[in-house]
Amino acid sequence: ADEGSGSCRSVSRCARTGGPVNRIGPAELRYLALLIAMADSDTERQPPEAVAADEPFLTSLDLFLFSLIAGLLIYWFIFRKKKEEIPEFKPLPIQTAAARETSFIEKMKKTGKNIVVFYGSQTGTAEEFSNRLSKDAHRYGMRGMAADPEEYDMSELSRLTEIENSICVFCMATYGEGDPTDNAQDFYDWLQEVDVDLSGVNFTVFGLGNKTYEHYNAMGKYVDKRLEELGAQRIFDLGMGDDDANLEEDFVSWREQFWPAVCEHFGVEATGDESSIRQYELVVHTDMHTSKVYSGELGRLKSFETQKPPFDTKNPFLASVTANRKLNKGGSRHLMHLELDITGSKIRYESGDHVAVYPVNDSAIVNKIGELLGVDLDTVISLNNLDEESNKKHPFPCPTTYRTALTHYLDITSTPRTNVLYELAQYATEPKEQETLRKMASSSPEGKGLYNSWVLEAKRNILAILQDMPSLRPPLDHLCELMPRLQARYYSIASSSKVHANSLHICAVVVEYETKTGRVNKGVATNWLKNKVVTDNGHKSTVPMYVRKSQFRLPFKASNPVIMIGPGTGIAPFMGFIQERGWLKEQGKEVGETVLYYGCRYKNEDFLYQEELEKFQKNGVLTQLNVAFSRDQEQKRYVQHLLKENKEHLWKLIHSENAHIYVCGDARNMARDVQNAFYEIASELGGLAHAQAVDYIKKLMTKGRYSQDVWS
Repeated sequence: ADEGSGSCRSVSRCARTGGPVNRIGPAELRYLALLIAMADSDTERQPPEAVAADEPFLTSLDLFLFSLIAGLLIYWFIFRKKKEEIPEFKPLPIQTAAARETSFIEKMKKTGKNIVVFYGSQTGTAEEFSNRLSKDAHRYGMRGMAADPEEYDMSELSRLTEIENSICVFCMATYGEGDPTDNAQDFYDWLQEVDVDLSGVNFTVFGLGNKTYEHYNAMGKYVDKRLEELGAQRIFDLGMGDDDANLEEDFVSWREQFWPAVCEHFGVEATGDESSIRQYELVVHTDMHTSKVYSGELGRLKSFETQKPPFDTKNPFLASVTANRKLNKGGSRHLMHLELDITGSKIRYESGDHVAVYPVNDSAIVNKIGELLGVDLDTVISLNNLDEESNKKHPFPCPTTYRTALTHYLDITSTPRTNVLYELAQYATEPKEQETLRKMASSSPEGKGLYNSWVLEAKRNILAILQDMPSLRPPLDHLCELMPRLQARYYSIASSSKVHANSLHICAVVVEYETKTGRVNKGVATNWLKNKVVTDNGHKSTVPMYVRKSQFRLPFKASNPVIMIGPGTGIAPFMGFIQERGWLKEQGKEVGETVLYYGCRYKNEDFLYQEELEKFQKNGVLTQLNVAFSRDQEQKRYVQHLLKENKEHLWKLIHSENAHIYVCGDARNMARDVQNAFYEIASELGGLAHAQAVDYIKKLMTKGRYSQDVWS
């Protein structure tokens, strides 16, 4: 074997040097000499009589030598080659991305822009605000562009000084527990790691948050502080919008002061040009084949017909609905449990994760908009960006029909923002209606008050506005340009993949209410899900979805106790937690105490998953099931009251047994009241002053032992 490999090395070496490959090497000669010596010794060992008696015409030595010579000739003939040319390996050119793909600086230079507005957006609002700011720039003799930080090389920020009178604006939403949005995660990581000099770079930040959450506007505050630390110059104060109050008003008020500050800093004046600027142009397709027309897909054309993993925000999986049942036994509300089949999708989830669902708008609303505007909704159109250098070629997948855009891509049920009213005002032929629209879009106290009462408090969506202003009949393509994108809805998964590997469960309450105008508004996603029967005319009902990972996780050690507080549909992630703790017990693992605090209105009406929870308690999976029925008695009783009643046991679990606390549900009231209850328990039983008790609970949060999955 060694000689064989040596032979290979010899041939290889000859090929590399360009020498002949038919030469017998030293190893072969040694091998030949050894064989001849062996043959001679065999002859010598035979008796002379035997040699003489039957000496053949050819001796064995002759035969051996003849065979050896023949073999060498065959070897030479087979492996005879002409001198091998050494192949010339040319270095491959390094593929570099075109500058315009990742360099916002080069793009700004090429297009004559001097304002870039980056957005960190989870639901589309921050992106919408950034588009509005970039469009504002022309009114001040400047040119702006909105940009997704995920698409650009943010290390180029220091190069912004190469562009005269330049400024970067950041519209940054805070997501979850003080986290960056998905598209701003890389930028956030970069800011934390770098020590770059941003001297001479002008910036300002507007943050989008919600005061009901623990870490209000954390992302906006961090970006503002960090850019200043790196030497950038703040030209206007940090703005903070509160979605729990009036985010639109907060933004408009900040914007009205921001632009004068820009003018003062750069020594420019407003041009007085208040005209509307279209960002997209309409193209009508009269002879396009349906195979080239988007029909609701979010990314790849026909992706719903040929599903390919991985499944994510631009490529959702069409999951079949295998169960859809009403959970509550009575009352006016509809609380539902759905099961989605994810077999074959390669989707993996853990208890505590969220499922994102892409809903569809009510066809009745879509048809009414088409009728009011006198448009054939099945017209195939494209809206093409007038800025050819923009990464965003269309506001939604194109080409498509008006019907598909209004059904799948646009949010037509939320209250329009003031910029939409401003843009639409030009199409109102009745002077009074035009004046009303312009007033609501203004920053005057009277205008803000009118917008709050007529639009926000009355919950008027675009259809209601069109109905209540008969002279307002805008072109549908402009309306489609102005409407925000329809966003995915997120639900806490109500199952464990350890028990349900090929399905995930949703628990939700159907949203439906009457407005001040007497109209009935319905939640887009919940009403759509409510009508998802298992089979629809012989076809399986499907839901476009994907799984978004969460930090809401069971403790790594199953032996740690868990305290779960989740009234109403806040029970959802805890169904998954309890299922998983039960599975762990079945595997023979040591599982700590599993304590649930649940709340609902009436025991006989909306006690969700009552049978399942009582069974878990009977089997010892749930060590405690504490339920507060808020309206079964005269004095209202909530989960925070039960916490205080069981304070000694809770304090023992938390302080002595390393318990993990989980809260899911309403952020505005419940989550805050529960947190205050824990402050009181820590203060009373831990002998702490209030400030120390607050610090104690905050440290639990920092250590990951107090987690919240809340919404407002």
